Amino acid sequence: MLDQDTRAAKSFYREVRKFAESVKPWDTTAIYYETKPDEALDLTLVAQRVYGRRDEYLTVMAAAGLDSIDQPLPQKRIVLPNEGQLIAIKRRVGFESIADLREAGAPSWAGA
Repeated sequence: MLDQDTRAAKSFYREVRKFAESVKPWDTTAIYYETKPDEALDLTLVAQRVYGRRDEYLTVMAAAGLDSIDQPLPQKRIVLPNEGQLIAIKRRVGFESIADLREAGAPSWAGA
């Protein structure tokens, strides 16, 4: 389903990328994840292993600096926002990746 705000996903990607690039090595609140060979062509697998759900593949893509979903994920360490940081980024930019939290092309929490 298309998002009502066509800029939301782009803004989300940009904010996650900025987060991943600006985290200091001593920041213990972020998630540091070593990608594995079986994840090279399946970003949803990383999302499942980190967040417990496959919906967060755009988060993984942004953290890894990939330009498209079809681009292979190299084996490397990526920095991902923890659950609280991820929710804060989503709220700030008005984007939601979890289908159950979307209604009519927009986050259901946006009107709350």
